[in-house]
Amino acid sequence: MKNKERMVIESIRRNPYISQNELAKELRLSRSAVAGYISTLMKKGVIVGRAYVLPEEGSITCIGGANVDRKASLKNNFQKNTSNPVTTTQALGGVARNIAESLGRLSVPVSLLTVVGDDQEGTWLLDKTTPYVDTSHVLRLPGKNTGSYTAVLDDSGDMIVAFADMDICEDVKVNWIRDKWNVIRTSKHVLLDTNFSTEVIEEVIRSCKEDQVALCIAPVSAPKIKQLPDNLNGVKYFVCNYGEAVELAGHEGDCYEQLANGILNKGVENIVITDGKNGIFYKQKHGATNHLKTVEVHVTDATGAGDAFVAGLLYALNEDEALEEACKVGMNCSSLTLSTYETVSSELNVTNIEKQRLNPVGELETL
Repeated sequence: MKNKERMVIESIRRNPYISQNELAKELRLSRSAVAGYISTLMKKGVIVGRAYVLPEEGSITCIGGANVDRKASLKNNFQKNTSNPVTTTQALGGVARNIAESLGRLSVPVSLLTVVGDDQEGTWLLDKTTPYVDTSHVLRLPGKNTGSYTAVLDDSGDMIVAFADMDICEDVKVNWIRDKWNVIRTSKHVLLDTNFSTEVIEEVIRSCKEDQVALCIAPVSAPKIKQLPDNLNGVKYFVCNYGEAVELAGHEGDCYEQLANGILNKGVENIVITDGKNGIFYKQKHGATNHLKTVEVHVTDATGAGDAFVAGLLYALNEDEALEEACKVGMNCSSLTLSTYETVSSELNVTNIEKQRLNPVGELETL
């Protein structure tokens, strides 16, 4: 066996998913030379196949938090320094998990990369998520508590305050993302929330940029904006609410245009800012800018509406829709969620979303 053939075999043994271009770069050979060596080795029976992972068409990978949501809904007006009568519920939660389930309900092939404890809550969460999502890559940590999120809602369904125990996310390290990268990079889109450390987020951004995978970031909250690195070059879509945009851009009181410019200057290609009843503002670094009004809907419970918006947006982008149309689909998904007590609406499916498209979404003056 020739020395170059041995080098090819050793490289493939280290990484069965390596491409011919990567082999050529690693071994300092031409791609055609690598192809010739591989062909010869296959004829000799030394290589009997290859472990290339082929992407499922239109697949999306969601990376981030998964937790148990607990809601306390006030029966009357909130009063400080006293006991308030509430109705309590428990549901599945986590930004990345909610978006993944929503995409699964929309018939998108979706995988979830998250971390849960090896406890009853973690088992329950995975059992309920698996019918819609590939959870085979979830990290389970013995001796750790599955993340939890507790929200207090007023009698109109709007959140007064929320508490998140997501300490388990601190145990996710960069090496785990690297180990899973051959799965992640086969996706058409990757969704990343900000539950993991800055180092992990940086690794996902860098790797997506390097492998030209379309990355969408959806922050978990204004405080967790601080998890983001300063350089966001490699982020194709950034979707946040007004408060998160202010935190990231650092310009409280500025108009949507100024906030968007501040975020685009960090390297983002497309920014979408949601602002409740004030509508949706989006701006592209190389494209359009617009302000869309929201669909009129009775709010039963606002929890999960933002996640549903992101899921609808990604669903439409995955279908190669333009960003404006994707925003409209996102708003329709959000309206379904707002009208139910469910964090992920059981009414969320392709048929209902296509029906919702018949409701026109208008435009507003830029604020």
